[in-house]
Amino acid sequence: MTRATLLVLADGRFPAGGHAHSGGAEAAVKAGRITGGASLEEFCRGRLHTSGAVSAALAAAAALGVDPVALDAGADARTPSAALRVAARKLGRQLMRAARATWPHPELDALAARFPKGAHQPVVLGLTARAAGLGPEDAAYCSAYEGISGPATAVVRLLSLDPFDATGALARLAPELDRVVADAVDAAGRAVDLGVDALPAASAPLLEIGAEAHAAWPVRLFAS
Repeated sequence: MTRATLLVLADGRFPAGGHAHSGGAEAAVKAGRITGGASLEEFCRGRLHTSGAVSAALAAAAALGVDPVALDAGADARTPSAALRVAARKLGRQLMRAARATWPHPELDALAARFPKGAHQPVVLGLTARAAGLGPEDAAYCSAYEGISGPATAVVRLLSLDPFDATGALARLAPELDRVVADAVDAAGRAVDLGVDALPAASAPLLEIGAEAHAAWPVRLFAS
């Protein structure tokens, strides 16, 4: 593994399809829950400690070699919203295409064959990290950061928010992201012996409700 490999995977320009998704920010903006830099930071904090923590643990577990089929079922069980399950699989399919082109690996081929319409994105991300020679901490960092950087980027477009304000919000969340990643890696280590039930199952009801409403919008800027 080289640190440069991690940079390639974590780069927002990696063609994994995330630019088309707002991570729930579009629905939150319309509902008035995000109006500027301060509320964006609170929104991202909420995502980080709920869905972000779950996704980071799933990614870390996949990077450690926990059965990806079992992890995918665990991701499904932790995602009540049908709209979010669909979005996660679409993102997983796009990431799988990019991953197989960049770091060909038999485990990626096997997962792609098992889920031709896409496995959950955090599972694919963790397996991609594994194929690239990265470890569980690397996978967890990629997942956790993506979970907050996506909404921040989307809100810059949705509200014409000053990019400096959005970046500042992400920077202030860095210490919390470190703690979420550490917890995710610990949970993933337990999952090696205890199975998927050892992973966190934090919930974010407003994200789930917002996703269902957003999916029914006739016009929207982002897919989710």
